Amino acid sequence: MSLISVFVKYRALINQLVQRDIKTKYRRSVLGLLWTVLNPLLMMTVLSIVFSYFFSRYGDVENFPVYLLCGQVIFNFFNESTSIAMGSIVHSGELIKKVYVPKYLFPITKVMSSGVNLLSSMIALVIVMVATRSRVTPTVLLAVFPLLYVLLFSTGVSLFLSAAAVSFRDLMHLYSVVTTAWMYLTPVIYPMSILDGAPKWAVFIINANPLTAFIKIFRAVVLDGVTAPWILHVQSIVWCVIALVIGSLVFKKSQDKFILKI
Repeated sequence: MSLISVFVKYRALINQLVQRDIKTKYRRSVLGLLWTVLNPLLMMTVLSIVFSYFFSRYGDVENFPVYLLCGQVIFNFFNESTSIAMGSIVHSGELIKKVYVPKYLFPITKVMSSGVNLLSSMIALVIVMVATRSRVTPTVLLAVFPLLYVLLFSTGVSLFLSAAAVSFRDLMHLYSVVTTAWMYLTPVIYPMSILDGAPKWAVFIINANPLTAFIKIFRAVVLDGVTAPWILHVQSIVWCVIALVIGSLVFKKSQDKFILKI
């Protein structure tokens, strides 16, 4: 209730920060927000041309463009939201020093602005599903769950990274390396069947990856038209709780020292 009251009290500021992020990203861009739809479409087209023939040998990938875009929607949101949220406290130092504002609003609004891009990416996914005549079932409504999971998980990670980046600025340069490795450990492009015969430790890491669970649920309800196994939901919820608890505790413990370090 306290968190809700803060959001209600500062709703005008939150709205302004989100709008600023979106306008700044697409400033002087002819197509503007339309790029949030075109970008995943173009990337999907390129990757589909490159990989669809290769992965067609694996029987569990019938509609590779939709399969690929489902993975991209989840991973790209996580990557974008956490990357921009990481520097939210550092880059808002002047405002933090001048007026009192709950500091956690800065990383959270970054995640919210990325949420706008997430919704636009969903439009791209719908376009691809229509173009490829993908089967649509009522389970597509359950897509709200994996989207909620990745939103909560990204929020927790963003709180942690934004606090850590105040003391360790090098983290902002190293994070792109981390996300690149993370992408290869997430079945965004390749099917899970390609892991047959892979080392057990590699299979364990990929299956334990929280983004893997989110993507599996998303593909199950959107592409396969079935409900995902309950164990994936349990795994996703556990990861969300862990991320939010650790992120909140680290942020709360560090926030009193922000003014001295930014």
